[in-house]
Amino acid sequence: MTILTVSDCVLKILSLECVDSTQTYLLEKIKAKELHAPIAVVAAEQTDGRGSRDTSWISYRGNLFFSFAVLRDTLPHDLKLESSSIYFSMLLKEVLVKQGSKVWLKWPNDFYLGEQKIGGTLTMLHDNIVVCGIGLNLTSAPQKSEVLDVVIEISDILTQYFALLKSCPSWKQIFSKFELEFYKSRKFSTHINSREISLETVSLKYDGSVEYNGEKVYSLR
Repeated sequence: MTILTVSDCVLKILSLECVDSTQTYLLEKIKAKELHAPIAVVAAEQTDGRGSRDTSWISYRGNLFFSFAVLRDTLPHDLKLESSSIYFSMLLKEVLVKQGSKVWLKWPNDFYLGEQKIGGTLTMLHDNIVVCGIGLNLTSAPQKSEVLDVVIEISDILTQYFALLKSCPSWKQIFSKFELEFYKSRKFSTHINSREISLETVSLKYDGSVEYNGEKVYSLR
């Protein structure tokens, strides 16, 4: 295990060679009070990555796998916690777009290039700590998935990402950008109450939720 320092950020990053899941590892260490927010974990390899709805995230060496924990009080006051995945994902999207990528975010937590998924975000809560895990295909991808369309070092992604996170842009700023590209999500479906629902049939709300049949559904998962 190596401890890295991200410039301009009060944050330690634990660099692991191999772990079952950065999200599981970090959450367990936080609960055991062996690690304390703010903290991040990045792994060269994952053997049991976690995806949405308890699915597995297929992981290949050379791709990006990291999780981080921050205190709720350090996040924007106008951010509804249930929409944290959108917020954290959009920050990474901004980093990648500045490098020339055409990546976009499908509601609620998936990174896409065109119509192919390249990664995703998973956010969980523990007491007043928000734990977020992100996986992104940088060099290889499973069938029916794609890899990032620009070449960028993992260290550069993390440095820029955590610097942006530290700057704490408001939810209003982030949502205004996400709202502009939500139309791309309408080609796809999502799971609401164990049902697969077309995003063409929902309306996006300012707090990051979507409304379906009068019910609000949030992205936290």
